[in-house]
Amino acid sequence: MKNFFLNNEHYTTEDEINLHDLITYFDYNESLLVLEYNQVIFDKSHWKTTFLQDRDEIEIVTIVGGG
Repeated sequence: MKNFFLNNEHYTTEDEINLHDLITYFDYNESLLVLEYNQVIFDKSHWKTTFLQDRDEIEIVTIVGGG
């Protein structure tokens, strides 16, 4: 059982899930976001190989355009 925080909301999973799958599950557009993983801005090239661990903290900031 892994407990983690996404944008300060608590979640729990029993599954092995990587950061890319997490983004997909929560329906984020990966081309329009910045991901912070345990207080470090995390490069997109590592999302598929980094799996959630207990007590991880993920912050996702989306980019919104307007005019």
